[in-house]
Amino acid sequence: MSFDGNFLIIGHRGAAGLAPENTMKAFRRAFACGVDAVELDVHALDSRLAVIHDATVDRTTNGRGPVSGFSVAELKNLDAGDGEAIPLLEEVVEALPEGVGLNIELKGPGTDKLVAAVSHDRANTLVSSRDLRRLAAFRRARPDAMCAPVFRFPYRDMAGAARAIDAWSVNIRNDIATPRRIGRLRDAGFRVLVFTVNDRQRALELARQGVSGVFTDFPDRVRLSTDG
Repeated sequence: MSFDGNFLIIGHRGAAGLAPENTMKAFRRAFACGVDAVELDVHALDSRLAVIHDATVDRTTNGRGPVSGFSVAELKNLDAGDGEAIPLLEEVVEALPEGVGLNIELKGPGTDKLVAAVSHDRANTLVSSRDLRRLAAFRRARPDAMCAPVFRFPYRDMAGAARAIDAWSVNIRNDIATPRRIGRLRDAGFRVLVFTVNDRQRALELARQGVSGVFTDFPDRVRLSTDG
């Protein structure tokens, strides 16, 4: 299974430094770089899962307004960069090469239920979220799935929050990935994944500290740093 590697290279939003984020072009670039997994973000729309990070389309497309204000057809007519459309989760899943894992980050309301319903047939899917309540709701629906809380800032009890949902890993931002914090989480029995790491030497440093993998915008760079 792809998430069982010694040091995982996970393409962040596909390969966000090489192609427009969360587009099929970005995912194809990540696959070509030989990633172990790709990470993406989902919002619920018309009982479908749109792959987009923000709650609005303003930053990543030529449109304006909240994602929830569009129909699926309208959303897919937007240009998400380089003429790419916003994909649906099912399109990314269909394109995943054999052995490449998928990290789905829950972003908006309703994503916990929809992801719980569609991820049942993928053993190499990791579901994560910064919203601990939403992640707990997903865990109740899918007690067999792998999940991970996401922390951008220091949190009083990361290990406790992870333990409460029987997390597979704890995903933390590079800025707060100190040796002490990494060690505490590992001692508590959790894998640690760090985002977003675009520097070769930093990836090597984290690997030496026992981190299980990194999310990167440039999997072509970081892949070279972890070989051998």
